Amino acid sequence: MLKNSIKRNVILSALVLFMLVIAVGCAAPTPTAAPIVVPTEAPPALTEAPTATVCVPQILDVSAAASLTEAFTEMGTTFQATDACVKPVFNFAGSQKLSQQIQEGAPVDVFASASKKNMEEVITAGLVADSVSQVFAQNGLAVVVCPTTSFKIESIKDLAQPGLKLVVAAKEVPVGDYTNQFLEKAAADPDLGQSYVDAVKANEVSFEADVKTVLTKVNLCEADAGIVYQSDGFSNPTPGIKMIVVPDMLNITAKYPIAVINSSDTPDQAQKFINFVLSPEGQAILVKYGLKAVK
Repeated sequence: MLKNSIKRNVILSALVLFMLVIAVGCAAPTPTAAPIVVPTEAPPALTEAPTATVCVPQILDVSAAASLTEAFTEMGTTFQATDACVKPVFNFAGSQKLSQQIQEGAPVDVFASASKKNMEEVITAGLVADSVSQVFAQNGLAVVVCPTTSFKIESIKDLAQPGLKLVVAAKEVPVGDYTNQFLEKAAADPDLGQSYVDAVKANEVSFEADVKTVLTKVNLCEADAGIVYQSDGFSNPTPGIKMIVVPDMLNITAKYPIAVINSSDTPDQAQKFINFVLSPEGQAILVKYGLKAVK
């Protein structure tokens, strides 16, 4: 009986051991952990793209003498390239007309005149402080000649030829006033005299409201010759047009003043534009179009 009991225990132990082996064999294998990679350098920090300055350009109303058309047009483009938030808008006309417009209340920020007289008109009206006005350019007179004229015009003396058609600006216009000053000097010149002046005046066929109209009529050969600013003759793109500069002893020096209008809504921007006109870059543009720099 003892022998049977021992035999039973041996069988039970073997059975338990067998079941344990089967259980271990059926267990899921332990997963192998993935290796952890430690970066040797920190990733570069993300940087935000710079935000461009966005603005709606503020209009700067500039009333400028007609003789400044080419120079100020380029100057406006160059100025806006340095300050995209300010856009100069130009009104070109005879200075006498611009002065009148300002006195009548036209919205103007900057006045650039071809005559001290017209600037003094707005100063007297209390629209500009006398101390604010500054001379920024100078000019002189010249004769422009139609290329198809039948007259031989080589010097100012030739303007006295009978039958010659001469177009000038009205006396109220700065260039017209300067033309009269030139003729006054000619009357006192021993080589010309009053007879020369009388002959020239007899040839005047029209009196224009600004210098650009004088130039246009000569370009179209509606007249044989015209008296304009040196800058207009210098920058005139019409082929074949001849320019004769009035001799220094008879010429005048036209001084161009510029100022901020008191009623300007943008006085800081207006002064900034004037500073640009007076800067070396601005003065170089004026010279490019035949005006004389003051700095």
